[in-house]
Amino acid sequence: MGVDAAIASERVRTRTRSTCCYCGVGCGVLVDAEHGPDGSRIVGIEGDPEHPANFGRLCTKGRMLPDTARSLTGRVLHPELRTQRHQPRRRVDWPVALDTVADRLADIVRQHGPDAVAFYVSGQLLTEDYYLFNKLAKGLIGTNNIDSNSRLCMSSAVTAYKLALGADGPPTCYEDLEHARTVLFAGSNMAYAHPVLFRRLEEARERNPDTHWIVVDPRRTDTAAMADLHLAIQPGTDVALFNAMLHHLVWEDLIDRDYIATHTEGFVELKQLLRDYTPRMAADLCGVAAADIVQAAEWFGRSPAALSLYCMGLNQSVHGTDKNLALIHLHLATGQIGRPGAGPFSLTGQPNAMGGREVGAMATMLAAHRDIADAEHRAEVERFWHLPENSLSSRPGLSAVPLFEALRRGKVKAVWIACTNPAHSMPDIGMVREALQQAEYVIVQEAFANTDTVPYADVLLPAATWGEKEGTVTNSERRISRVRPAVRPPADARADWWIANEVARRIEARLASPGTPPMFGFQSPDEIFDEHRRLTAGQDLDVSGLDYARLEQYGPQQWPCPPDEADRAASTRRYVDGRFATANGKAKFHATPYRPVAEETSARFPLRLITGRLRDQWHGMTRTGRVPALFAHSPQPGLRMSPQDAVRRGLVAGDLVRVTGKRGELVLPLELSDEVASGTVFAAMHWSGQFLASGGINEVTQPAIDARSQQPELKHAAVRVEKAAFGWHLLAAQHGDAVELQARVQPLLKACGFAAVSLHAEAEGAGDTAWLVLRAAAESSLSSQWLQALIEALSLAPGTNSLEYSDPRRGLLRRVNWRSEGADHHIDSLLLTDVRRESISEALLDHALSGRAWIGPRQSVFAAGISNRPRDTMVCSCRQVGEAAIRTHIAKGADIDELKRRLGCGTECGSCLPQLTRLCREAVPS
Repeated sequence: MGVDAAIASERVRTRTRSTCCYCGVGCGVLVDAEHGPDGSRIVGIEGDPEHPANFGRLCTKGRMLPDTARSLTGRVLHPELRTQRHQPRRRVDWPVALDTVADRLADIVRQHGPDAVAFYVSGQLLTEDYYLFNKLAKGLIGTNNIDSNSRLCMSSAVTAYKLALGADGPPTCYEDLEHARTVLFAGSNMAYAHPVLFRRLEEARERNPDTHWIVVDPRRTDTAAMADLHLAIQPGTDVALFNAMLHHLVWEDLIDRDYIATHTEGFVELKQLLRDYTPRMAADLCGVAAADIVQAAEWFGRSPAALSLYCMGLNQSVHGTDKNLALIHLHLATGQIGRPGAGPFSLTGQPNAMGGREVGAMATMLAAHRDIADAEHRAEVERFWHLPENSLSSRPGLSAVPLFEALRRGKVKAVWIACTNPAHSMPDIGMVREALQQAEYVIVQEAFANTDTVPYADVLLPAATWGEKEGTVTNSERRISRVRPAVRPPADARADWWIANEVARRIEARLASPGTPPMFGFQSPDEIFDEHRRLTAGQDLDVSGLDYARLEQYGPQQWPCPPDEADRAASTRRYVDGRFATANGKAKFHATPYRPVAEETSARFPLRLITGRLRDQWHGMTRTGRVPALFAHSPQPGLRMSPQDAVRRGLVAGDLVRVTGKRGELVLPLELSDEVASGTVFAAMHWSGQFLASGGINEVTQPAIDARSQQPELKHAAVRVEKAAFGWHLLAAQHGDAVELQARVQPLLKACGFAAVSLHAEAEGAGDTAWLVLRAAAESSLSSQWLQALIEALSLAPGTNSLEYSDPRRGLLRRVNWRSEGADHHIDSLLLTDVRRESISEALLDHALSGRAWIGPRQSVFAAGISNRPRDTMVCSCRQVGEAAIRTHIAKGADIDELKRRLGCGTECGSCLPQLTRLCREAVPS
């Protein structure tokens, strides 16, 4: 039953087949929704057992997607605009918003030319959305200034695929996870970033225990902890490592000479370079044992099927293209490509980064994998779009970092940002904030109001989001899936393609020459997909034989998918015949010398900062940050440092430390961890200005870019770390609608020297509310006005059921508001301030979060002590099983199977299995 029919009835429950909206695995989901006269809401989700990407599995984040849609709090529901930058935005109707945007963009094009306008879009858009934006920018306005946050994610992998193999797109498929006998993970904490695929690898290794796992990562992640060989290289030395592995393969004649001679070129020149990269030479650069490099090469070269899996650790580098090429070289030299279980497999970070590349929605490409610099390619698109000859620009557009630099300089006057949050996710966000402030006109198209970018919007356009959209996405194995709406968008929110199309029609009326055929007469997503698929005919990604009807009938399909059925057999893997997508059909080796990171450490900035993901959060937490249960595994932001480095600096766990780089600084709590080597510190990428007093770790990250891929070096920066001295500390906690509470408190965070907001699910059975916890610090006590604003925002005012002790002169306040349930008394909220962080009782907070009644007289609450022992770490979010219980059972001899039986952990989504494995291994005496 469709959504419309359901709404007309009394109350109906529907189930819709769609996809998840997080990583590039492209998991199929079944979405349950309830519809009635009072509206529609998503109420449940299951993995789709028929979808070939996940066969019913979902990770923690996917399982909790309905919780992100439970409330409209924080959604952008109506168009808003302002005519002056200093004014607040006001609500308007859609015609006013669309006409205003069209007028302003058309005026800017007339006055300053088409390149004064830029678009910054997202790998979370659907293919149809992407196609519309690309056609609007390049075909109508006439600028190639359209780039995507995929530039931060996959562009080095794309560039290397094109240079080495001739075309974008992994040559592999998910089936190869089961067939591989050696798996090389490089720059990927796959256990966290792609957990559903990681489950398949785990099961494959259980069936074939002789399978070797090699992990290349500076950190001892949960993925690395499960490896047979962990190469904990110095950050940025991947090229030296891969060159040394290939050096050994050549030396030991473990290369496929026939394959090289028949199917590749450039190997002789590469061999000259490789002579210098002995395992011993690389060992000195990489900081690992030469014997380990040899072992990795031996396993790779002698394997019947070697598969490499790589992600941001390779891509986010000024030498990301070379890192990818050096890894691809291992496959080409050994013939480990185009057959089951073998090949270089780049793991996509976003749900539709692949679809965006297919339609050409980036500054350096045209539609359907065509090149901007190729005159014939431009002519093909011009003819297809019915454009005048030579109307498409031959100049590559501005990629992400140069785009915002040009916006800051005033070269670009207007930017349209859709479905992404550059004020948090870009490197050197201080520069990005300045650029948005300097811009003449900023359009933000967004589903959620609480992002760091929305405050800069002169026009805010309400977009539909997951569960409300219709179209297609392409996952990491080139598989196209249908996305279907389970509910209608709320209020005035509209599909992204519709918004772009309506603005385009209006700009067309203002700028197009008389008699020009209309370009934007689309009425539905399937019409857009139909145009897109026809434009791919004859290209390497040919999907001209695919349409919505075929997707409905046969389910998700891999490309290429041409009209001829006989040509589709080769779509599972590419290059099975050894013929590549180059002019002469041969793959190409390239010289890949090792070059250091863009920003070396120094006496002033002696530490290497590396960044990465948490298990249960995603990107900037715009969506996952709405779900308290997803904070359980990592409740607070932090900077991880080795215990040795902390001792040398006189630091202890929990200290607030100032992380300073050449571009900015931020304050984070210190976490001690053996997963990072001495000289290296780690911070998660997710925490933004919605949860911190700063904008997050990108205050200090590196904007330098790879010359070929234009991808910035987000993974490495040189920093120093010092204890932050604060003379006033605060802890506040309140429960209720946590998303609403977070929106209220967020404007107060910037006044603090340090502030961090986290959400906590209520104790089981305590209802639908959740806790918000604020920790803050400042050089001295903040003003009474600020404190009163906080009290109002979190409803912390004292009442008849309150207990309080106050000494304003000493900056001390103790306030507990109680809730009585019969004879029991529960902490309902609390507010604690002191001049010393150590004097604020985290134990009191733990008691409040537990939901337990207070034992003894309420007056004893402030005499309860300040036992700040480490809080138990949540390991299994699905079953709420903490590390303490797991370690207790492991000490009694429990293995993973026994832990599953006794505690239930690892029996739902499986995201915690790598951590369970790690804990079990750590307990075994070495």
